[in-house]
Amino acid sequence: MITNILMTIFNIAGSLCLLLFGMKLMSDGIQKSAGEKLQAALGFMTKNRFLGLLTGCLLTMLIQSSGATTVMVVSFVNAGLITLSQSVAVIFGANIGTTVTAWIVALFGFDFKISALAIPIFAVGYILSIVRKRRHENIGLALMGFSLLFIALGWLSDAVSLSASGMGFLTSVQKIKFWSYPIAVLIGIAITALIHSSSAMTAIVITMAYNGVLTWEFSAALVIGSNIGSTVDSVMAAFGSKTNARRASLIHVLFNCATALLALIFLPYLTRLVDFITPGKAEATITYHIAMLHTLFNVFGTLIFLPFTNQLAHLTEILIKEKKEEIPENYSLPFPELAAHESATIPLMEVRLEIQHMADRTVEMFDRVQIGFTNAKKFCEKHYENLIKEEALLDRMQEELTAYLLRCQNLSLSDIQMKSINSMLGIVTELEELSDQCLTMGVFISRIEEKKVVLKESDKEKLLPYIELVRQLLYFVYRHIGQKLSAEQHEFAHTLENQIDEERINLKKLARTRLETGANVKAELLYIDIVRKIEKMGDSCFAIAGRLTE
Repeated sequence: MITNILMTIFNIAGSLCLLLFGMKLMSDGIQKSAGEKLQAALGFMTKNRFLGLLTGCLLTMLIQSSGATTVMVVSFVNAGLITLSQSVAVIFGANIGTTVTAWIVALFGFDFKISALAIPIFAVGYILSIVRKRRHENIGLALMGFSLLFIALGWLSDAVSLSASGMGFLTSVQKIKFWSYPIAVLIGIAITALIHSSSAMTAIVITMAYNGVLTWEFSAALVIGSNIGSTVDSVMAAFGSKTNARRASLIHVLFNCATALLALIFLPYLTRLVDFITPGKAEATITYHIAMLHTLFNVFGTLIFLPFTNQLAHLTEILIKEKKEEIPENYSLPFPELAAHESATIPLMEVRLEIQHMADRTVEMFDRVQIGFTNAKKFCEKHYENLIKEEALLDRMQEELTAYLLRCQNLSLSDIQMKSINSMLGIVTELEELSDQCLTMGVFISRIEEKKVVLKESDKEKLLPYIELVRQLLYFVYRHIGQKLSAEQHEFAHTLENQIDEERINLKKLARTRLETGANVKAELLYIDIVRKIEKMGDSCFAIAGRLTE
């Protein structure tokens, strides 16, 4: 008896693991063969909510995972590539797209013995996977995953049918009548959250119902619960992310909970509607009934909430407040494990945005320094302390971004993406070097104000155009961070850098001439240091331009 129970448990566990592995293999293969077209699809969705809905639906149907889609959406919101409002419709579409798995299982999983073709399909997939062309390899992986999916369904069906007598607790729960449905929803939530796949949970429910273990209404409640459990991936993806990414995750949770609650309240009417639409009695065509119910309550939920996408986004803004903009003492950039698993392009896009933020801080530091040359007193009172904090922040950003980029190098990337990572590593280093130079300039300005060192007005008038040249070069590369410079643009940057070098030579000659005629040594040496540091800033800016040309 105990041996039979243990064998049943192991058979179910093994079948379920193979099912999950097959779905993962199929999803990964499809995503990799599609490449960056998936990201282009998500970018194209920004047109309107209906296009977003269609994009989310098609994308989820393609990769067979609403969890993967929502993780990608949360990551894109976190990277600032789409707005919070634009993400809502895609999340809605993902819920509709995930219902295709139930139809695949219902149409082919039992009545048509596709498992008989599973081994030949696997063989074709394996042959394609060893072909050197990457696209063929990924299509092969997708076919292998597809075949394993249906082999696992066959095993799961056998395992569940053998264990029907051992599923006494489900039979007991079903006898509770009214309270059995809320309990079924909770069971659906728990199992889906555990296996991280509502598609797999739906396949399990259809299998058990097909084998007579579950009643029609109880199966419906389990599927409704699985919709809530599917939000676990987006919640996990939002950990450590920015405010809008957490809001996108909350939208997913709120929407799935609201639609599930409505479906549970109106479950008797919903099941009757399914019975009316779906041919045959529920007992005879239970697989089609479950698939139809899964589709209907997701479609109805979307139709109800789609007109209120902006209001739903606004609600999350109320629930999750934006933190006041301050210079943080610490900085961390958690690596998005889930997002990187779904698509290697996502972490690259996220780090590009963080580099843009690093450039924002660097430009802000430079602006503070430029203020110091026109009004040293104001600089010391309002900007010097912030300059120190920003330089410490950029040191930390360099450490985190460098570590992040090195982890990205371990992903499955194209040659172009690897080259992009090397370029970004260089840009991060130059931005941190530029921040160091800004702080040094701030120290010089502070020293001038503290010791009441008087610079001649004629010297100030010569320094201002000099530092303005550096500002022009800095803002030029700042506007093009994340883009590739053309040969003409690089030549423009080179021209500015040459002008900076020439001006540096002229100003240093002027200071040395004054030293030879008996001018104040400390003042002139400080002046020469300032001139040299400004030129170093120009060098860092031009180095960034070089990285953008690679």
